[in-house]
Amino acid sequence: MMPNFPVKVAVATKDGISINEHFGHTKRFWIYQLDQESCKLVEQRDVENYCLGNSSSQSAMAMILETINDCYAVMTAKIGDGPKDKLAKINVQAVSWYAYEAVEESLVDYAARASIEPDL
Repeated sequence: MMPNFPVKVAVATKDGISINEHFGHTKRFWIYQLDQESCKLVEQRDVENYCLGNSSSQSAMAMILETINDCYAVMTAKIGDGPKDKLAKINVQAVSWYAYEAVEESLVDYAARASIEPDL
């Protein structure tokens, strides 16, 4: 479904430069406001990391979902099928095909593609 711009996109990044954090390991999402041609960092939201080695924290997952539920998408370096399904249930798209790419360039490319590919 094509987004109604502007939208917010959560980015899992360690440094704000590239999309270099696993969804389950991130302790902070960088929230960008995105329209068809530009993006702007608007805030950072702290969360508890969900992945704890061989186990996972359901309370941390619930907090993450609540923290980013106003976002159209979340960009990560990697994300498992379980978290992807949970995000889909709250209508947040999981995007991992820009793993290790530059944040702002990836966001602008994503917005341009989402504008012309409604089923992105």
